[in-house]
Amino acid sequence: MKNLTSLIFAVVVLFTASCTPKNQQTKTTQQSPNFVVIFIDDMGYGDPCCYGGTGYSTPNIDKLAAEGMRFTNFYAAQPVCSASRAGLLTGCYPNRIGISGALFPYSKVGINPDETTIAEMLKEKGYATGIYGKWHLGHHNAFLPLQNGFDEYVGLPYSNDMWPLSNTGQKLPEGHDRLKNPPLPVMHNNDVLFTINSWEEQDTLTTLYTEKAVDFINRNANQPFFLYLPHSMAHIPLGVSDKFRGKSEQGLYGDVMMEIDWSVGQIEKVLAENGLAENTLIIFTTDNGPWLNFGNHAGSAGGLREGKTTSWEGGQRVPFIIKWPGKTPAGTICNKLGCAIDILPSFAEIAETSLPDLDIDGTSIAELWKGNTTANPRETILFYYGKNNLNGVRKGNWKLVLPHTWASYNTEPGRDGNGGKRIQMTVETPELYNMMRDPGEQYNVIEYYPEKAAELMQVVEKARAELGDLNVGMEKGSGNRDIGRL
Repeated sequence: MKNLTSLIFAVVVLFTASCTPKNQQTKTTQQSPNFVVIFIDDMGYGDPCCYGGTGYSTPNIDKLAAEGMRFTNFYAAQPVCSASRAGLLTGCYPNRIGISGALFPYSKVGINPDETTIAEMLKEKGYATGIYGKWHLGHHNAFLPLQNGFDEYVGLPYSNDMWPLSNTGQKLPEGHDRLKNPPLPVMHNNDVLFTINSWEEQDTLTTLYTEKAVDFINRNANQPFFLYLPHSMAHIPLGVSDKFRGKSEQGLYGDVMMEIDWSVGQIEKVLAENGLAENTLIIFTTDNGPWLNFGNHAGSAGGLREGKTTSWEGGQRVPFIIKWPGKTPAGTICNKLGCAIDILPSFAEIAETSLPDLDIDGTSIAELWKGNTTANPRETILFYYGKNNLNGVRKGNWKLVLPHTWASYNTEPGRDGNGGKRIQMTVETPELYNMMRDPGEQYNVIEYYPEKAAELMQVVEKARAELGDLNVGMEKGSGNRDIGRL
């Protein structure tokens, strides 16, 4: 009888296994988590509703935060497009690898093939890798995603305003610099899929990227994957589908935020449908702060000073949400320092893969993601901008702003896609701010805490020696590497 019972049990187990969907079997046996990085363009610190956004709703982003962890002191690698993306994907301060500012359709440079991206690192562990959205690390073949670790790519090779039209889709006068740009290409792998030739056609981008990302998850549900979803929105010119046009109280920008939120919901939905939600780590963040001179077509820095392309908090401090079921304690807030360059080494630790051979600047913050309140993996943040200008450093709750010039938004903004003028301003002597009491950087307290300024200057001198600082005439340091060239 005992042998008969054992035989029946074995047959039942075998039958159950054979009838279990393939992706369901994978879910129970797959050890390596999937990684999803949703990267928004020009969205400010104060734009998601869980960070204070008003006039529209972001229920899916808010749900992500409620089920995961929200950071309050997380920074983009630099406060502008290409540099920020380079930092996220390579774990390096962008000036270390020669990438600064934003690359253009006429640029003949891009990411150096010697650099290791997150996609290349994870492919060594058998991950499928896909990018759907804005690349902006070089549009020539050698610099495109498929040559840098990604299996699939659909999206724009650079910003959606780099076309031969105005920011409102109008024809430009003869001789305008933008007339040198080709029609805006939507790429499929290494080829142009189609071009965008009107403002109305930009309305399709958020939905296009989302549908491609959903399809990627469906097709790769039976193996570990890395999905990189860098949306073109909310960069001007703003585009939104009919699903959300006119739905918010804040106008077109609010409509765009609602469609971005819908996209987050679609990703969560397809993960759940494939039984992958419990084994997928999702990150939601942005490349830099808001482009404030575009007024009602720009986001909010949430009370922080200035915005995109500046080294003040509004330019580089960004929202960051992580959901990692079973690891990240739900509904928590982390006030520790973090930076986009920390994502690569954190993924390396979690996936148990090796770090790049070349030096990186990021450090794993996986312990923070796990809710370890005693961990403090990142002590400092370097605020580089331009070709190689060190404009400030942060250590703990203190930020030292170094002498530099910037284009301020402290003037009347534009409207409806037209940018307002910016004014040049200069920090003449070092300034010190207490980030705990003064995140808006209004009160320079350097005369009260000279010892703190001296402590942070030690960080400055070390950074200058390794990475240079054009503000003091140091073009390079000992650790700078070359950008990729044709």
